[in-house]
Amino acid sequence: MEKIIKPVSGFLTLILAILLLIAGIILLLNSGHDNGNAGLMFLGVLLEVVAIFLFKGITIINPNQSVVCTFFGKYVGTAKSNGLLFVNPLYKKQSVSLRANNFESTKLKVNDKMGNPIEIAAVIVWMVKDTYKACFDVTDYTKYVNIQSESAVRHLATTCPYDHLEDETADITLRDGGEKVSAMLEAELNERLSAAGIDILEARISHLAYAAEIAGAMLQRQQATAIVAARFKIVEGAVSMVELALEQLSKKNIVQLDEEKKAAMVSNLMVVLCGEKAATPVLNTGTLYQ
Repeated sequence: MEKIIKPVSGFLTLILAILLLIAGIILLLNSGHDNGNAGLMFLGVLLEVVAIFLFKGITIINPNQSVVCTFFGKYVGTAKSNGLLFVNPLYKKQSVSLRANNFESTKLKVNDKMGNPIEIAAVIVWMVKDTYKACFDVTDYTKYVNIQSESAVRHLATTCPYDHLEDETADITLRDGGEKVSAMLEAELNERLSAAGIDILEARISHLAYAAEIAGAMLQRQQATAIVAARFKIVEGAVSMVELALEQLSKKNIVQLDEEKKAAMVSNLMVVLCGEKAATPVLNTGTLYQ
């Protein structure tokens, strides 16, 4: 598991390394002027080696960045403190970003739950939560995120129908699922990517459409469904209006109509109210029966 280490400040180490570097240069120069004094030369070289050793241990960690440290293949810990820090120069350091990353999958062509070919893509916001898993449990965590994300999007598309037109009993569809579909995708991504120490912040479908070969047929089907629904509302309203008209005529005793004339009136009103075009009236100059 991830282990947090807290390196010491690197400012004092930087000053000490600079002083040792200058002192070593001075000793080396003096050893050359003093008939090749071996002791001064050795001390100067030693100070230079120590200065270089200290410089190598100085590390800068920016905000929302971390450094994973290993010592001869053994995991030591992860430094997440920001600023100029000093770690053991013998540690091997690997920088890992802790910032949020955006990944947009390519437009995948898959079959939905009903077998209809659709195009789907998703936008996923993720970040590294466990640096140990990201560095040592998978080979390349960024590539792992990309492949597993596309696999999760494919699985989501196969478990839900595109719309209720294909499966009237479906509780959730890709088209109308909204937050529920996003929650399903986030849950599956977190399960898949937990092995790499990745945390999913948000996952949403960015593109959803029928494949080109059936898009035209599905559009006609949707239009037909919309027309039927609209006609149903029109007929329902027309029946209510006819019922109200007959009730008001009878209540106010404006005209007495037998069953035959009521049927004719209902027929005429339904034609007027349900017709797509304006009705052309025919004036009757005779009696109601001629």
